[in-house]
Amino acid sequence: MPTYNKLVRDRIPEIIRANGNKCSTEILDEAEYKKELQLKFKEELQEYLEAQEDSHAVEELADVLELIYSLVEVHHSSVEELEEVRREKREIRGGFDERVYLIDVED
Repeated sequence: MPTYNKLVRDRIPEIIRANGNKCSTEILDEAEYKKELQLKFKEELQEYLEAQEDSHAVEELADVLELIYSLVEVHHSSVEELEEVRREKREIRGGFDERVYLIDVED
C-alpha cells in the first residue's frame, strides 16, 4: 500500500474510492495547510520545469495557477487583489514581453 503524505486536490479521495480503492485522509489546520500548499507549489513548479512538451508544461502551469489561487486565500487576500498588484507592478516596471536580459550595470 503506497503512502503519499501530501496535499491533493479535493476530489482525489472520491476518485480513488470510485476506482474501488480505499484511502485515509485528514483535514489540515491553517498552519499545516499553508506549509503543504508551499510544498505542493514547489513540487508542481519542478514538474513544470521538467516538462518536455508544451502541452505538459501548460498542464503543470494550470496546477501552479490553482495553487496560487489557494495561496492567495491563505495570505488573506483575493485573486482580484493579486491581479491588481500584478497590473501595478507591470505598469511601473513593465512585463517580460520584450525579453530584456540584463547583463550588468556600471556604477
